[in-house]
Amino acid sequence: MLETVVIVVHLLAALGLVALVLLQQGKGADAGASFGAGASGTVFGSQGSATFLSRFTAVLAAVFFATSLGLGFFAKDKADMLIQGGLPDPAVLEVPSKPAADDVPVLDAQKPGSSDIPAGAEQQKR
Repeated sequence: MLETVVIVVHLLAALGLVALVLLQQGKGADAGASFGAGASGTVFGSQGSATFLSRFTAVLAAVFFATSLGLGFFAKDKADMLIQGGLPDPAVLEVPSKPAADDVPVLDAQKPGSSDIPAGAEQQKR
């Protein structure tokens, strides 16, 4: 249950990070705002927008980092349980061998001892 919650928070943080990074303006956009390009009339003011978005991006990055560590802990926990569960080592696991010809479907007409000529054609030939 807790692992599912961590996965959902991780995905939401990842999507939020992508959206916030795409919303932020580059460093070159600040010069246009200082000459009256209209950014001073925004909700956050001319500098408030960048500060708010960058702080929220940092918070989401910290959440993403924490959930990544949590998911790594869950994965290690599952791996430890599998090892302690007594599962055999896959490298030592023996697979019963059988001839490869047993896997290939063979029609009755193709079995050894039968000819490629249909039965009716063989009688007409004689």
